[in-house]
Amino acid sequence: MSKLAGESESNLRKAFEEAEKNSPAIIFIDELDAIAPKREKTHGEVERRIVSQLLTLMDGLKQRSHVIVMAATNRPNSIDPALRRFGRFDREVDIGIPDAVGRLEILRIHTKNMKLGEDVDLVQIGNETHGYVGADLASLCSEAALQQIREKMDVIDLEEDTIDAEVLDSLAVTQDNFRFALNQSNPSALRETVVEIPTTTWQDVGGLENVKRELQELVQYPVEHPEKFLKFGMTPSRGVLFYGPPGCGKTLLAKAIANECQANFISVKGPELLTMWFGESEANVRDVFDKARQAAPCVLFFDELDSIAKARGGSAGDGGGAADRVINQILTEMDGMGAKKNVFIIGATNRPDIIDSAILRPGRLDQLIYIPLPDDKSRMAILKAALRKSPVAKDVDMNLLAG
Repeated sequence: MSKLAGESESNLRKAFEEAEKNSPAIIFIDELDAIAPKREKTHGEVERRIVSQLLTLMDGLKQRSHVIVMAATNRPNSIDPALRRFGRFDREVDIGIPDAVGRLEILRIHTKNMKLGEDVDLVQIGNETHGYVGADLASLCSEAALQQIREKMDVIDLEEDTIDAEVLDSLAVTQDNFRFALNQSNPSALRETVVEIPTTTWQDVGGLENVKRELQELVQYPVEHPEKFLKFGMTPSRGVLFYGPPGCGKTLLAKAIANECQANFISVKGPELLTMWFGESEANVRDVFDKARQAAPCVLFFDELDSIAKARGGSAGDGGGAADRVINQILTEMDGMGAKKNVFIIGATNRPDIIDSAILRPGRLDQLIYIPLPDDKSRMAILKAALRKSPVAKDVDMNLLAG
């Protein structure tokens, strides 16, 4: 790219000419979206000219010139569609986020020259790094090694040119170093989304024993025993709707089940997805589901679902049916959630009567669970759960408080 008129196109032509002279050759364009965005959405004349020049050059490549053009981007939908037709970039390879096996292989590559402690379990680290890509895992290994060096700083003489052999032998990256690095890092693809592994357990949820049992059957069993569901040809539920009065523990339950499954947790409040700009609310919905797939296994929690999923057709004068488009996008994303993607969707509302019926059909939020007001026994359990980490005087009568 150049601010001088015509120079950017000239640079592009020179690159293609150089490749043809030195064929067989590969032209690799990194961050293609930066120089070839959609022409109808860009206001810069330079970008439009570069796209036109790139199209001309790619069409002008002879079949026998032995020149291949490759490009990379993390925003494929931002690229001008003319570049994605046959004869140009007509082969698209999705390099996705690695699974647990892939993460383990990457960790082994980045730790092969490291001295590891006997307690280091790379399999466990690979299982706990959901959503991490290769660069994230490389950074994780570097941070763990740096932490080991920080711990040994008191025995390393920085004024010496060499480090004593005994000190070098004592430098071994431990599981605690990796644990520290994990707490300091986040997957790069998920940094703008609040993704957490909740610390809430069933002990933090007072009462609701029947609800806990039902959630274990719906969510926990399919995650922990997928082979049994496959053996008997059973399709696990993909979503559940919590409904009931406010403050009865809907969010707490969602966090607890995510923790019990050792899954990531993404919480979205319905109104956060809505904007005044045309098409942006639907894009926000797509982004949230994309992040959940990348963070799988993941529990995606929609709080105040009634604010974005009201029955369609009843929102007159809402700016061209914006609410209806958001619901349609949510339905599309739910239906497109592949069985192999371990994403479980939980919605919460205190107004189930106004939610669009299509959201509640089988394959979507097909399980409805009522979270009731606590009875005497549940109130006692809630008090014990809330106070279990606090010092309580002997004269405190829990039965009186619960009554």
